[in-house]
Amino acid sequence: MTGASHRFERLHHVQVSMPADEEDVARAFYSGVLGMTEIEKPPVLAKRGGAWFRAHGVELHLGVEQDFRPAKKAHPAFLVDDLDSLAAHLAAHGTTPRWDGDFPGHRRIYADDPFGNRLEFLQPEPVPDDN
Repeated sequence: MTGASHRFERLHHVQVSMPADEEDVARAFYSGVLGMTEIEKPPVLAKRGGAWFRAHGVELHLGVEQDFRPAKKAHPAFLVDDLDSLAAHLAAHGTTPRWDGDFPGHRRIYADDPFGNRLEFLQPEPVPDDN
């Protein structure tokens, strides 16, 4: 769209789906393993189930989908500061990181949440010192 008078400030949140009545499983992974903080959903939305999490300005919402199927291709991608540490942490907690070298300028892994949703984690490659 050319000539638009609005601009995008930043991404507010990403939502992925989860099965009904699995909020404790979501909490165990997103808070317990990934270290995100659960945030309270507005009461009108809390009735629908699911859970919301936040960490350092990144917000992820999990919404209940009655006919749930995990997202195998669509995914959120998180920039992290220590990909090796995260990969080891995930592995220590039973989540297998899958390394992928196909993103120029970044190191990255994929991992699945407890529901089978694909998650991507990236760390920028160090910029070579030309001295």
